[in-house]
Formats: sequence, structure tokens, C-alpha cells
Amino acid sequence: MNTFFKAFTIQENKDGAFTSSIKRKDISSLPDGDLTIRVKYSSLNYKDALSSTGNKGITKSYPHTPGIDAVGVVESSENNNFKIGDKVIVTGYDLGMNTSGGFGQYIRVPSQWAVALPKGLTSKESMALGTAGLTAGLCVRALDKKNGIHGKDAVVTGATGGVGYLAVQLLVKLGANVTAVTGKHDAKEMLESFGVAEIINREQFKANFRQPLSRGKWDIGIDVVGGEFLSGLLTCLKPQGSIASCGHVGGPNFETNVFPFILRGNSLIGIGSADESISEKEIIWNLLSKDWKIDLENHTRVVSLEELDMEISKILKGNQKGRTVIFLD
Repeated sequence: MNTFFKAFTIQENKDGAFTSSIKRKDISSLPDGDLTIRVKYSSLNYKDALSSTGNKGITKSYPHTPGIDAVGVVESSENNNFKIGDKVIVTGYDLGMNTSGGFGQYIRVPSQWAVALPKGLTSKESMALGTAGLTAGLCVRALDKKNGIHGKDAVVTGATGGVGYLAVQLLVKLGANVTAVTGKHDAKEMLESFGVAEIINREQFKANFRQPLSRGKWDIGIDVVGGEFLSGLLTCLKPQGSIASCGHVGGPNFETNVFPFILRGNSLIGIGSADESISEKEIIWNLLSKDWKIDLENHTRVVSLEELDMEISKILKGNQKGRTVIFLD
């Protein structure tokens, strides 16, 4: 095992500003854990971008290495379930938040955070999915259990963001008639290539909203926006329809009333992937490697640690399309 490694590090300066640099770190500086992993790839998520700008709601103390996703090879293990040389995925829990994350060439974590890389996925493919793919998968699985997917009229808000972009593809693959909602005017060609039934912009989406109830249009929905989008979408479901809620880029607060629930029997399902049980994560990863596998090659960009600052700026401005994977090995 190497003694030193490279890590993208965020530093809090004396003036309160936060700056990034690539540091040379000693492996002894990593936190306690029974699994040491040499990271091959990570992926860029909105939460990583927030951590990189000094958001104390995500990361309490600095200097810090973000990266809530990592895939790599076990180099040291104190757990018999994992052997040296095993390929593993770690997503969520505290990785990249207050525990040194996947934007470094090494991580050390509790073995309870890791799952074996399924045989049907390469390391790169797993990080093209990352937490976004895991979250999309959890949403789809919850809706499938409650309503089924095939033949259903589905809507996805924030359809070109990380979770939304992957949720659209999974729903189409499983036979849903998908309406994709996006504010990006240049995303039409990409979404059409996925086979969506309809693409609408934010204003067209909001035109459906009527309080306390609108005309029922969709059976199922995946909402990554929150705020007024979730408020409005709740009024637009058909009887017994369901929404999987997993984001708040449009705001954490929303307004509703009891009528969608007591007159139409609608359901609002909360999805939180970070602290989901490792057994449920393993189920989703195996589905994503087999029956739910989607081809992300044409919409995945691989960048180096040196290019991360530019990619973080893009995601904070809402300009990220597709998936950004970081190569570390």
C-alpha cells in the first residue's frame, strides 16, 4: 500500500473564504475504519459541490476531501466478508460529508458501508450511476412496489439533473410513458434519444396546477425539485397515484392539502438514499447491473482531479448534463 496519495482538498481560510487544492496526504491521516480502499473512480453530485463551497450543513469542519461516491479495490480489510483485491462500491452514509471522501485516491470506512461491485458493472459504469443512480433506483423500486411501472403515465421533474436524468431512462426501460420536465432548452435531443413520450418546460408543467385539485394526469412521479413543483404535482395525480420525493433544489418547503390523499388515495413516498440499509442498496446495485442496466457511455464525462473546480462550478450553476465521473487511479 502506498504511504502517500493525492486528494482534492477544501480549505477554510482565515478570511472565511473556501479554496480548493490538490494535496499530498499521508494514508495515516484517514479516519478509523476496518476497510481501506484504493479509489479508482468517484462521481460528482450536488452535495459534493455544496461541500466544496464550505456548506456547513453538509460538512462541519475543514480541511476536507468531498466525494460521497467511490469505487475501488480493497487494500486492507479487518472483515472476513471483504478480501484484499475485492472491488467494492461505497455510497452515502457519512462518506464525503464529514468522513474523507472519494475525491481522494484512498478512503478508509466501516465495512458496513460497502457492497461488492456486481459482475454486470464495470467500475466506471458504477460511478456513472453513483448516488444519483442509486437514488433513482430506490425511487423506481418504491413506485413499482406501490403502483407498478409498465404502461403507467409517469412524470420526472428536473429531468436533466443527476437523479432525474437516470430516473427517466429507468422508467422508459421498464415501459412507462414518461413526461420529462426540464428548464434546459438544449436538452431536447438527449431526452428524445431516451424515448420519452413528452418533454415540457417548467412553465408548461406549472400550467397543470390547480388548487386544491387539478385534472389527474399522471399515475406516478419522481420529484427531485421540491418546493412549488411538489405542491403542484400533488394536485395532478390520478386516483391511487404516487410520488417519490428525493430532492429540494427548488426549495425544502411545499404546501398541500388533504384532498389528494382523502379523495384520490394518493401517496407521497420519501426517498433518502444516503442512510438506506446496505441490504437495500445491494438489491438496487444488482438490479442496475442486470435487468435495469442502462447504457450511459454517450452521456458520461470522465475528468481528472485537476478539472474538478470547473465541473463543480457547472453543477452549482445548473449547467451539468449527464454524468461526471472522476478518474483517480
